Amino acid sequence: MVFLNGYLLAVTIIILPSVISFTTCSIPRHLTSNSLHSSSTTLGMVRTRGLETSNEGATPKEGGMTLFVKAGPQGTELGDCPFAHFIRIVLHEKNLEYELRPCVQETKPNWLIEHYGGKMPALRHRKECYVESNVIADYLDFFFADPEMTNKKLSDDPDSIDNPTVGFFPAVAQYLKNTSDDEEENKLQRLREVLSNLNDHFDKIAKESEEGVDDLYLEGKSNTITMRDCSLGPQLYHLSVGIKEFKSNVPDIATDYPAVKKYMDIMFARKSFQETLYPPETVIWGWENARK
Repeated sequence: MVFLNGYLLAVTIIILPSVISFTTCSIPRHLTSNSLHSSSTTLGMVRTRGLETSNEGATPKEGGMTLFVKAGPQGTELGDCPFAHFIRIVLHEKNLEYELRPCVQETKPNWLIEHYGGKMPALRHRKECYVESNVIADYLDFFFADPEMTNKKLSDDPDSIDNPTVGFFPAVAQYLKNTSDDEEENKLQRLREVLSNLNDHFDKIAKESEEGVDDLYLEGKSNTITMRDCSLGPQLYHLSVGIKEFKSNVPDIATDYPAVKKYMDIMFARKSFQETLYPPETVIWGWENARK
């Protein structure tokens, strides 16, 4: 099954040591792919590095999932990583059972450090492990397609021009992390640009939708959540908490970007979001560390 092996190779090749290293809670990058003609022996070595040799079939089954994520202030509770939150929303939308394992550097498994650079979030599914949030999301949607949440792999082209969330979280992070008065206006301006783009997108899909529909997601469909919604929601949560704590509520999203605020209300009220939420204090703790 060339297509299946090709997909698996594309997912697993990202975890090789040669890939650019990210921090514990990293921004998703492009998925790289090599030749599809690697031997099954080589593929098996890549997929199970640091884990036991797998004798299971090619199609993964439900169960046996463990999600390793950044721990919070006490070192044992759930931390503030929006990319881990993204994956947890996906798991809850698909009703997949999993064990949550918050980790600090000292409590990460040796195999995760030695063979995957300690990157988190990391999803171990029985005897395989996947890192990078976009890659994990694609893996889950490919093999557990009920409900199907995207028509295109996020890891193929995360910066596509048809993606209204392009550049959003980098702008959020740069603004919330900034402590320099000289840089504040530039960081704020960039954040306003990405918020305006997002607000325009929601205004557009609302006008193009059927009259009376007021619960639209990124693809312009009522009650139809996509992977990008699962990713964007946690980022907006970080922004909403961060601007109140560190930026005197500038910008005021409700006043300046009402379509974005409406989307936030819809997304934040969703069951999968509420089930995976951590308190604002955890978000504040994370950004306080980033601002030092």
